[in-house]
Amino acid sequence: MSITLAQAENIIAVAKEKSIALDTKMNIAIVDAGANLLAFARMDGAWLGSLDISIKKAKTARFFDMNTGVIGELSQPGGSLYNIEHSNGGLITFPGGVPIKNNAGEVIGAIGVSGSTVENDHAVAEAGANAI
Repeated sequence: MSITLAQAENIIAVAKEKSIALDTKMNIAIVDAGANLLAFARMDGAWLGSLDISIKKAKTARFFDMNTGVIGELSQPGGSLYNIEHSNGGLITFPGGVPIKNNAGEVIGAIGVSGSTVENDHAVAEAGANAI
C-alpha cells in the first residue's frame, strides 16, 4: 500500500501550517512507498539549497523506515551505521525526515522537510506525518 496524492497534498498543507506557526519557510517533499517523489512544495522564500535536502530526507526516512535524526545518531563515528550517508546516491542523516504510516501502522511513504533549524525541520515533518 502506498500514500495517495490526496493524502500527500493534505500532509503538505498541514506541514505548511506548522511552518507558518514557527515563522519559517520550508521545502516539503513527500515520497511514496517506493521512495519516489509524489508531491513537493517550496514555500515562497525557502532556501533553494534545501530543495534537494528535503527530497533526500524523505527518501532516507523511507529507505530505512525511521526518522532521519535516529539514523544520524547511529551513523556517528563508532556507530553501527557509520558512513551510511554515502550509500544510495547520498542520504541525509539529520532531523527532518519522518516515515508516514497508515492507521494499521504500515509505512506508506515519508516526508522530508528542510529550510530552518533541524529542530524546526523535524517539528514540521512530524506534524505532516501525523496528518494521516
